[in-house]
Amino acid sequence: MLKHFDEVKNFLPHREPFLFIEEIVEVELGKSIHCILKNSADDDFYKGHFPGNPVFPGVLLIEALAQASGILGFKTMDKTPEEGSIYVFAGIDKARFRSRVGPNDKVHLYSKVVSEKKGIWKFETRAEVDNKVVCSASILCADRKV
Repeated sequence: MLKHFDEVKNFLPHREPFLFIEEIVEVELGKSIHCILKNSADDDFYKGHFPGNPVFPGVLLIEALAQASGILGFKTMDKTPEEGSIYVFAGIDKARFRSRVGPNDKVHLYSKVVSEKKGIWKFETRAEVDNKVVCSASILCADRKV
């Protein structure tokens, strides 16, 4: 099980400021992952989204769920981006935003493998704050050579 931010970077090609996974709490290879979102009141997007009423952008929640799913896929395949593979966001269905996320909220990200066919993976994902779902989506990711 990975715990440290530096280890997260072994399984994602993303880097600051576009790396949203702070910690991997639990992984069950081929099945599911639980991560923590990196979320600070100092994040630049809070300055403009929205001044005086800061909200974590929904599109970035979806990206964070895709990154968690990517880590699950890479770990399941026993691969890393350094080996010449990239895990790209290929599609999204049924995205729902149920509640806003604010600065410093501790966001738990969950992803479950639904299927895999010819390098296309389907995941059911959700983000939670205080055990309440704030976002959910079906996400497709594709494993591709760089």
